[in-house]
Amino acid sequence: RVAAGYRDTEPVIRDLSLEIVGPERIEIAGPNGSGKTTLLSVITGRLAPVAGEVRMRVDFAMLDQTVSILDPALTIRDNFLKINPDAGENACRSALARFMFRADSALQAVSTLSGGQLLRAGLACVLGGGSPPPLLILDEPINHLDIDSIATIEAGLRAYDGALLVVSHDRTFLEAIGITRKIGLPERQARTGSDQ
Repeated sequence: RVAAGYRDTEPVIRDLSLEIVGPERIEIAGPNGSGKTTLLSVITGRLAPVAGEVRMRVDFAMLDQTVSILDPALTIRDNFLKINPDAGENACRSALARFMFRADSALQAVSTLSGGQLLRAGLACVLGGGSPPPLLILDEPINHLDIDSIATIEAGLRAYDGALLVVSHDRTFLEAIGITRKIGLPERQARTGSDQ
C-alpha cells in the first residue's frame, strides 16, 4: 500500500495498492486534483512514495503531456533511432509512416511539432521499434488534438499488445482503445482553517 504526495503537504494518494497483470488496459480516473499525475509519477519513479514501495517488474515507456521522452533538438527520425538503436533506416521509415510521418515529414525537428504530431511521434518511437515495452503509460494523451490525430493514435494503441495505464477524461477515446479496468481516485477534501 502506497501513500504519495509532495513535501510539506498531506499525501495526495493514500493507502493505494495496484497490480497490473498481463496486457490489461487500465484507466486511472478521478477529478482534477485527485492525484492522477502524482500516481503516474510514483509508478514511473519520478516521485518517491512517502509510505510503501513501488515494484516495477517490466520495462515501460511514459508519454506525459509534453512527450518528454523525445529530444526537441532532434528530428523525429533521429529520435526514433536514438530510442531504437538496433533499428535500420527501412524499419525506422516504416514505423514512422504508420503514424503518418512519411518521407520528409520524418525529418522535422521535434521542437516544431504540434501537439498531435508530437504525440504521434512519441508513439511511433516507442511502439515502432523491434520490441515495444510491455507497459505504456499515457497522461492525458489526446488533449487539444484534432480528430485525424486522435484516430491515428487510437489505431496505434489498439494494435499495441502490451498493457496500458491511461489518464484521460475522454470516454470515447478510452472505449476506442479497449480499456478493461478502471481505478478511481477519490476527490481530495479541501482543507479548511479549522482542520489545518
